[in-house]
Amino acid sequence: MTSSFFFLQTEKNEENQQLLDVLEEWASSEKKQIYVVDRPLGDEKYEYGHEGHVIILAPGRKICLVNFGEADDDFEEFVEDFIEDLGSISDKYNYKDSIGRPRKWRDQLIWEVPDGHSLDIDAYVEESFISDPSKRRVSELLISLITGSINDIERTRSDVPDNLLDKVKKKIILFDGDQTRFIYQQIDKKSVHIQGLSGTGKTELLLHKLRDIYVKNPSAKIVLTCHNRILAYSLQKRIPEFFNFMRVEQQIEWNKRLWCMHAWGSQSNPNSGTYRYICSHFDIPFFTFGDGSFDLACKRAIKAIEEKKKDTFAFDYILIDESQDFPQSFIDLCEVSAREYVVVAGDVFQSIFDAKIRPSISPDFLLSKCYRTDPRALMFAHSLGMGLFEKRKLRWLEDDEWSTCGYLVETNPDKSFYRLRREPLRRFEDISNSDFDSVAIIEEDTESDQEVADLVIKAINEICEEHPTTTPDDIGIILVDSGRTIYRLADKLEQLIPRKTGWPVNKAFETKMRTAGSIFISNRNNVKGLEFPFVICVSRRINRSYPYRNSLYMTLTRSFLKSYLILSSSQDEDMMSQIRYGLSIINEKGFIEAQPPTEEERSEIMTTITQANVKASFFDLCENIFDELEVLPIFRKELRKVVTATSGEDFDRDEVLEIARFNYTKMLKKEG
Repeated sequence: MTSSFFFLQTEKNEENQQLLDVLEEWASSEKKQIYVVDRPLGDEKYEYGHEGHVIILAPGRKICLVNFGEADDDFEEFVEDFIEDLGSISDKYNYKDSIGRPRKWRDQLIWEVPDGHSLDIDAYVEESFISDPSKRRVSELLISLITGSINDIERTRSDVPDNLLDKVKKKIILFDGDQTRFIYQQIDKKSVHIQGLSGTGKTELLLHKLRDIYVKNPSAKIVLTCHNRILAYSLQKRIPEFFNFMRVEQQIEWNKRLWCMHAWGSQSNPNSGTYRYICSHFDIPFFTFGDGSFDLACKRAIKAIEEKKKDTFAFDYILIDESQDFPQSFIDLCEVSAREYVVVAGDVFQSIFDAKIRPSISPDFLLSKCYRTDPRALMFAHSLGMGLFEKRKLRWLEDDEWSTCGYLVETNPDKSFYRLRREPLRRFEDISNSDFDSVAIIEEDTESDQEVADLVIKAINEICEEHPTTTPDDIGIILVDSGRTIYRLADKLEQLIPRKTGWPVNKAFETKMRTAGSIFISNRNNVKGLEFPFVICVSRRINRSYPYRNSLYMTLTRSFLKSYLILSSSQDEDMMSQIRYGLSIINEKGFIEAQPPTEEERSEIMTTITQANVKASFFDLCENIFDELEVLPIFRKELRKVVTATSGEDFDRDEVLEIARFNYTKMLKKEG
């Protein structure tokens, strides 16, 4: 299996094979990213007459142009053309003002090797290294241009940040080998599957793939689809922003060349959903929520299309996000409706309590690196969510499942003791385990809202003292508990934070969006897809319910620098001592230490998870949510009608909860 630390775009041959093999081995063993290409990626117009050259790219190192051909004059011509093209790309993405014209960086950052046979790994490692931090950043910005991993130059710039927060915020983002392969590798099959944990960059990669297809295929019909209406709306807003950022010169032709919509749709509008459009294109019956499940509707559509035996297609390319939310029949329907291919992107496991972690279909691209979160914070979030520190585990994975989720597994011969660690990430390479903890647990008396609010203010003050460049946008406050108490606390924080800090507050469970210049406050149902340098997670008491532990996991992984967990001091002391010790091992040694459950305990765990994952009926789900919201009996029948009409049949609990809360509030106000 090709390492994610190595990407090869050029053709391997007898001349360059030895060097390329050694470079790949070095990248994998040293865990250093290396790309080997023969031209800038992302645009087919860059072609060179010279044959036999390779371009070696590695963060923090000179761009190495190596000649394996015979004609020195042709190689020199290639070098000049390549540098000219790189300057042109720099100008296109507004990098030039930050890094300067090629004459400013050519001599210091470009290393020409006229005879590639003389280059070995020792010479490359020694000669290519750049010691000056500012020149290293310019080199990385140039690499981002060559590989198509375009950064916002206003955020990154070429100047070197002088503090930890800005070092991480302004880190130059480079796609790893797996991500780059997904974007640029030629697809020669009907469907390609990409899977990974939350935070591995799946949606961002889909946008890059979408842009690549749109630019290279001017007459193609493309749809980006997902299950959730809210996500579809969000993606529809992101696409124009992304295309503008990537300097796509072609105008977006909505509902002619490009569609972005959720899966089902409505009878009145063929462009309201992917399934609805397919039914319209093939002139087959469209089934609504009242006619049966989405799974059944897709199966009926496939049968109807096959019976028509028409050699037409609804779309040329179909891109599916969050594929784990769909039945297999929808993916099958997309395959029969796409002329070229379908890209299927999904989470390895959306919940840490999914009964099955192994992908049902072996993915073509498995993304195991979570780039959003510091590896130590991710390890703690998994450990706390699964109960790995506790004597009675809530979840355990098999060795191959741990590997699928990005863990390196170490165990003794009888497997009675495990150490689980994650590979380092470039985004966090400036953080030293010895001088910075990525998780802090605050345990104090939190019986009143005022006491909890005071602890939140204390955490905000600590963040600002340790990181003076902190802004309101850098902090997210997530209230993990359920019930009305969290809304009282949110109201208290809305009053207290502006008085104590001068910063406004955005209660996202009401606004449904992030507001620039405000501290973000939310319940646990509005955090998917978000990230902050700092997250303050508030919970009165840790309990062992699966939804609660999964919410802790989701919340703690929203931070990319540090998470604060505020708890009441009145906890189970045995459990808390185990959690504190487990966190200390992660912070000090960089791995999880855990004893696996026995076979009997594993069987009990899986049985409990399977039972917990049995989906309740829609009626029962609504009743549970109405109980949680304390909905009065006289409103329940009407509220259930509204929720049913809005949410659809393949319901998402978080979505139903928000719809119910919003409409119940309206009903109460209307009553007076």
